[in-house]
Amino acid sequence: MVLDLEKVSKWMEGSGPHADIVISSRIRLARNLKGIPFSNLMTKQHQVKVIEQVNNAINAPGVIQSVGKLNLYSLKELSPLERQILVEKHIISPELAEAQGERAVVLRNDDALSIMVNEEDHIRLQCLLPALMLHEAWRLADAADDAFENELEFSFDQQLGFLTSCPTNVGTGLRASTMLHLPALVLTKQAGKVLSALTKVGVAVRGLYGEGTESQGNLFQVSNQLTLGHSEEEIINNLSIVTVRLADQEREARELLRKQNLWKLEDRIWRAYGVLTNARILSAQEALQLISDVRLGVEMNILKSPDQRLLNQLMVQVQPAYLQLKNKKEMTPFDRDVYRAQMVRKLLAMPS
Repeated sequence: MVLDLEKVSKWMEGSGPHADIVISSRIRLARNLKGIPFSNLMTKQHQVKVIEQVNNAINAPGVIQSVGKLNLYSLKELSPLERQILVEKHIISPELAEAQGERAVVLRNDDALSIMVNEEDHIRLQCLLPALMLHEAWRLADAADDAFENELEFSFDQQLGFLTSCPTNVGTGLRASTMLHLPALVLTKQAGKVLSALTKVGVAVRGLYGEGTESQGNLFQVSNQLTLGHSEEEIINNLSIVTVRLADQEREARELLRKQNLWKLEDRIWRAYGVLTNARILSAQEALQLISDVRLGVEMNILKSPDQRLLNQLMVQVQPAYLQLKNKKEMTPFDRDVYRAQMVRKLLAMPS
């Protein structure tokens, strides 16, 4: 089956609880197959065996009935450009995209459910939904996990729980995360203090593409740090509470900006819109920052358009790999900057 990389993923819809600040919600479950060494000790034969077992499982009637049709794609059969687009769409990790050997990704048609095969663990099942929908994401991930348990035997210890390559994932094997847009906290210089305080309540803060990456466009990922000793519901409830509190703090910071100097705020937002709709050369980093300012304008009712769905799509569409896919050829950095500006102008131009 041909991999459609230009389709709009479920998480980009831009609707749902707290969608003015929370971009997406993700639940990830780490699982390993019993009797097969963890990834750092695997041979090529082990990797092939894992892929074969996963492929058999996703085609089992019970799995299809529980979560829908899933398709497996070998990463060896995808170009480096295609793998990078999966990173840009937050479907696979940068580490998996660059890894050698027998690796695969499993996708549902809407990308709401995906599986990284032979990454840090044999299976990393992910559910990715728009806005603050952690509980809904957990229900889908749990249904998929139950269906796979009927087809696969996972490494499990009665005292420790699910066994994983990284000790911090032992137990439930669950990582919950939300991606938030926090421009006002950054502009009012509160972000550092607010986000650093989260470590005290067991929450980690990461950049746009997860662990080891920097924040871009005022986008931050927050996630639970530990899984051992905590139930799935405890982890999800705690992160939901933290996310809502962050959203409230961001809204307070936005009102502070509005009260302190509305003209300056509006000027920043309209300048960003002006550059995006008129620039002839635009880097990815600059585009993300300007999109952040425009998003803030939309969320604060300073701008009437574009809508959240388009802004979420633009987060991916301005990235280097996606641009080259769209233009159907490899491009130099300068050519990408020119093409990026052209594409953004076309998508955001106000109707006359």
